[in-house]
Amino acid sequence: MTSWKTAYRSLYYEGAPEPPDPILVKGKTALLVIDVQNTYFERPDRASLSGAERARYDAWTPFHERMAGTVMPTIQRLLQRFRDGGLEVIYARIACQTGDGRDRSLSQKKPGWNDLLLPKDEHASQIPASIAPKPDEIVVIKTTDSALTGTNLRLTLTNIGISHVICCGVFTDQCVASTVRSLADESFDVIVVEDACAAGDHALHLKELEIMNMIYCHVMSADELIGYLP
Repeated sequence: MTSWKTAYRSLYYEGAPEPPDPILVKGKTALLVIDVQNTYFERPDRASLSGAERARYDAWTPFHERMAGTVMPTIQRLLQRFRDGGLEVIYARIACQTGDGRDRSLSQKKPGWNDLLLPKDEHASQIPASIAPKPDEIVVIKTTDSALTGTNLRLTLTNIGISHVICCGVFTDQCVASTVRSLADESFDVIVVEDACAAGDHALHLKELEIMNMIYCHVMSADELIGYLP
């Protein structure tokens, strides 16, 4: 099995020295679950769809299979390990404060797939029960791609003494990537858990990991990460 120290390398980092082992300390390490919400699990009955709609439905099937078979079980495993170890668990979710979404950022108002109208109290914007926050776990609400830019998350992380942020969720090439870059720019040490993330297309998932790795974060599997947790 290829080690995280040599995997997901872009042209920029071919031949670069292997990174050192991370030092993850209780009280300074947090898990951040990004945008895993009911809206991304709800699908219409395929039989009710037209030809073009069925083609789009089928194009998204691999994403849903990865979420059900890999990502959600991995997130559940990470949550259990962090909670058992007394480590911080934080969630970010997309949700607007208004019913018509007028408070959303421009990227969430543009026509097309990213036109997200998720009022904060509606079912679609909620975190699924299978990974729901426990009492006293922090949840930030955002109308931006980056969980840092659109919330008080940076201040919160600083207030509770976090230096290492472990990121997972959806979508690898959008809100996960945007959050990772923001965290890196604020000098947080970031790890992305590969098998706890997904993009709409798996090729985009893999390419985004390669783009982010070694500069904005380090990319690991859940097994590799857990080996470093206190």
